[in-house]
Amino acid sequence: MQRCMRTKYLYGLFAFGMLFISSFSYAQITNIEEENSLKFQTHFFEALKQKAIKNYSKAIESLELCNEIDSVNVSVLFEFSKNHLELNNYFEAELFIDKALQLEPENRYLLQHKVAVLKAQRNFKKAIEVQKTILKIQPKDSEELVFLYIQNQNFAEAEALISKIEENAMTSMRIKSFKRFLENRNGVEVNIEKPAEITTENVDFETLKKLYANNKEYKIVQEILIQEEKEALFEALYADSKEALELFPEQPFLYKMNGLALNKLRKYNEAITVLSIGIDFVIDNSAMEADFYEQLAISHENLGNKSEALKYKQRAIALRKEN
Repeated sequence: MQRCMRTKYLYGLFAFGMLFISSFSYAQITNIEEENSLKFQTHFFEALKQKAIKNYSKAIESLELCNEIDSVNVSVLFEFSKNHLELNNYFEAELFIDKALQLEPENRYLLQHKVAVLKAQRNFKKAIEVQKTILKIQPKDSEELVFLYIQNQNFAEAEALISKIEENAMTSMRIKSFKRFLENRNGVEVNIEKPAEITTENVDFETLKKLYANNKEYKIVQEILIQEEKEALFEALYADSKEALELFPEQPFLYKMNGLALNKLRKYNEAITVLSIGIDFVIDNSAMEADFYEQLAISHENLGNKSEALKYKQRAIALRKEN
């Protein structure tokens, strides 16, 4: 009997010990998880803060600390990609967005960022395929697919998609501009009677102005704006390029000159808006695209956005090297 009671006592003691050890271990695990969760949040918010002030390298450092705690967090992978894209680290930007898409392949925001990464590398063919996937999730995003078709010089596909958009009554100002671009490219008359060919060679500035008043030809206004820039007539350059954009909204040269004039007039935020719209119409012209990036760099430089200015300067330099 005594032996039996002793056995029960030892068994009870052992069970209590195991329960105590288990509870202690669970408490330890819980504390570690809570500590890691707190560290993760601290590092993640620091990354967002650094990104907000355009300190992308510092943001990446904080994200690396997050990644040590949770290596399969979609938000961290997404932020990694966004910061690397800002630094023109295209390989890393694509690598991290692909990792995020492996976890959430139908996340529209991840897919849209993947398109942005591919566009930055001018890989329009691959971007088109990703945009088609987005359309299955959000049919209203067809406008971006039109633009990608144009950038990849798939003009027939762009025209067909515009027709479909018009049938569904989803036309926007941007779609109208794309349609105008395609119609002009095909030599179709658009609301403006095209006069006989007028030569602008060796024509003085005042004569050019008179010619344009009578014949609203793009070639003439182009020469006028070139002369205005040479003579530093930036108020006139701004006014004339703005007026010309109402007639020729698909011409990137006009946006560039309007943005340049705004920069010269110290209206940097307005310049950024105009240049950001106009660069959409730059198709297969790296020299023109570099011009836009140089003007955007000037705008950001004068607004104190040093990292943004540097980013655009680097893009312009890279494009100049291609020529």
